[in-house]
Amino acid sequence: MNKKERSKKIKHILDSFYPNPAIPLIHESSYTLLIAVLLSAHCTDARVNLVTPRLFSMAKTPQEMVKLSLEQIKEVILSCGLANKKAAAIWHLSHLLNERHQGEVPKSFEELEALPGVGHKTASVVMSQAFHQAAFPIDTHIHRCAKRWQLSSGKNVEQTEKDLKKIFAKKDWNRLHLQMIYFARSYCPARGHQPHLCPICHWAAKVAQVKK
Repeated sequence: MNKKERSKKIKHILDSFYPNPAIPLIHESSYTLLIAVLLSAHCTDARVNLVTPRLFSMAKTPQEMVKLSLEQIKEVILSCGLANKKAAAIWHLSHLLNERHQGEVPKSFEELEALPGVGHKTASVVMSQAFHQAAFPIDTHIHRCAKRWQLSSGKNVEQTEKDLKKIFAKKDWNRLHLQMIYFARSYCPARGHQPHLCPICHWAAKVAQVKK
């Protein structure tokens, strides 16, 4: 079975488990999504979702956020980790949104990635989930599964993104990003992985046995 055939079967399995995956981060606008994704770096979505309701009750627009002090932001987001760095990024990117973009989140990768604390992955999530532009954000879950499922060499996230974009149709990228994250967390974790209990790894093992 070649990579294209394998990817088709994997997509079918993911569609059956998560036909309409929801964005796991609580948000109500492109700005609050941007802040939530920034906070999710080296932190779980569940933890971010515990923190953002309080933060967004204080400030849910760039205009409101810059009125807070760095200490106020830091105190709220402390449990997300890297609080000093994240608080500074949140305040400064909010300032730049007001100064350069009329308080709006820009709709291009170049402009997003020019903001403090916003890397390619964060920009990809905002572009795909807020603006519905085709993107394939690669996190540790997707990177791990792409390698396990032999869809990518798995050398780095940049290569994994290129490989997956070549394999899957552009119209499916946004949905597959979410499907793979949910599936990885539930069935294909980094630790304690039991291949025989993972619908995709178990299927792949059976295919390998048939080949022999």
